[in-house]
Amino acid sequence: MHPFNIPDNIFTAALDARVPLTIAAVYAVTVKLATRYNLSRNKKAWPISRTRPFFAFVVLHNILLAVYSAWTFWGMLSGMRRSIVSPLGPGGPAATADTFCHVHGPAGLGNSIYYDDLTGSWGSLSRDGAAAMVNGAPSNLQPGRLWNEGLAYYGWIFYLSKFYEVLDTFIILAKGKPSSTLQTYHHAGAMLCMWAGIRYMASPIWVFVLVNSFIHALMYTYYTLTALSVKIPMFIKRTLTTMQITQFVVGGSYTMVHSFVSYVVPVIIPSNAAAAAAAATAPVGSPAANALDSIRKLVFGDAADKAAAAPASSSETIHVAQPCIVTAGETFAIWLNVLYLAPLTYLFVSFFIASYVKRSNAASKMNGKADRRPSNVHLAEKAGWDAARGIEREVYGGENMVGGGSAAVDDDLSAAPAKKSAKSRKRV
Repeated sequence: MHPFNIPDNIFTAALDARVPLTIAAVYAVTVKLATRYNLSRNKKAWPISRTRPFFAFVVLHNILLAVYSAWTFWGMLSGMRRSIVSPLGPGGPAATADTFCHVHGPAGLGNSIYYDDLTGSWGSLSRDGAAAMVNGAPSNLQPGRLWNEGLAYYGWIFYLSKFYEVLDTFIILAKGKPSSTLQTYHHAGAMLCMWAGIRYMASPIWVFVLVNSFIHALMYTYYTLTALSVKIPMFIKRTLTTMQITQFVVGGSYTMVHSFVSYVVPVIIPSNAAAAAAAATAPVGSPAANALDSIRKLVFGDAADKAAAAPASSSETIHVAQPCIVTAGETFAIWLNVLYLAPLTYLFVSFFIASYVKRSNAASKMNGKADRRPSNVHLAEKAGWDAARGIEREVYGGENMVGGGSAAVDDDLSAAPAKKSAKSRKRV
C-alpha cells in the first residue's frame, strides 16, 4: 500500500490488548491530574500557551490531522468502490450484504473466507474461497474484498491515530481549561473501540474509519482556518457540529444491526463421490476439514447431514441463510462500539429534551400575536442545535481547540460564538 507498507510483526504487535489499555489508562490519569492542577490555579493558562511556537504547533497539529483524515477518507472510499458490489448486479442485494458483512476472500457471493471459533482455523463454503487460502489462512494479496482493499491498512493507521489525537486534550489543558470527563471518555474509548474492530476484523468498523475521517477532515480544517482568524459562516459551523453528532447515532445503529442480519447465499453441494474424493486427499481431522465441516453445519444445519446421506448424484445448488456475523470476536467488537456510543447518544437526547422544554416554556410566555411564536419545528431545530453544540463542547473542547499565541486572539475566538449565541437567544 502507499505511501509505505506495514511490516507484519509491527501490525500484530500494535494490536496487542496491552497497548490500548496502557495508553488509555495513562492518558486518563494524566488528564485527571492536569485538570485538578488547572482548577487549583483558577484556570490560569500555562506560560507556554502564550508563545508563538505553541500557536504554530496548534495550527500545524490541526493541518496534519485535516490532511491525514482526508487521505484516509479517500483511501477508504476507493477501497470500498473496488469491493462493494451494487445491489442491482447479478447477485442482487444479497451480494451487496455479503461484501459488507464478510471482508476476506475472493469476490463473489458465497466465496468469502470465515474464521471458525471452534476449530481455530479458516474455511470457506466455496471451492474458490478455499483455493484462495494460503497456508490455511486468507492471503493478504487476494483482491476483491474490503479487508485487503483498504480496511486493514487504513483502519490500522486510523487506530494508531487515536493515540495522537489525545494532543487535542493537552492543547486545551495548556490553555488552563479543565478537560471534561466526557472528553476523556471519548478519547480513551475511541482507542479501545478501534482496537477491537481491527483486532477482531469486525466488518462494520469501516463505517467509523470512513465517516469519522471525513468528519475530522472538515473539523480540523475548520479549526485551522479559525485559528488563522478566517471568518467561517455560522451555517457551516452548525452543519459541521450536526454531522459530528449524527455520526454517533447513525454509526452506532448501523453497527448494531449487523448482529441481526442474514441473507440468502447459493451454495454448490458436491456429489457424494466428489465429497469422498475430497476427504481422501485431506488428513482425517485436519484443521481445514474440521473448519469446513463446522462452517457447513453452522450455515446449513441439518441440510449438511442430509446431503451426506443422500445417494451419489451430480452437484446441486441449494440456497441457505448466511449470518452476517459468525465469530465471537466480531460480536464483542460490535457491542463494545455500541455501548461506547450509548452514553453520548443518551447525553444528546437529554440536552435536546432540556433545551426543547426550555424553549417551549419561553415561547408559551411570549406576548403578542400567535403568529409571532416559534413553531414546533423551529423549536426542535433550535433544540437540536443546542444539544449538538453541548456535546461538541464536552467532547471536542469547542473553540478551545482553535487558538493559541496571544491572549487577544484567544479571547476573541472564544468570545465570538458566545456573542452570536446571545443574539440568537434574544431573537427567540
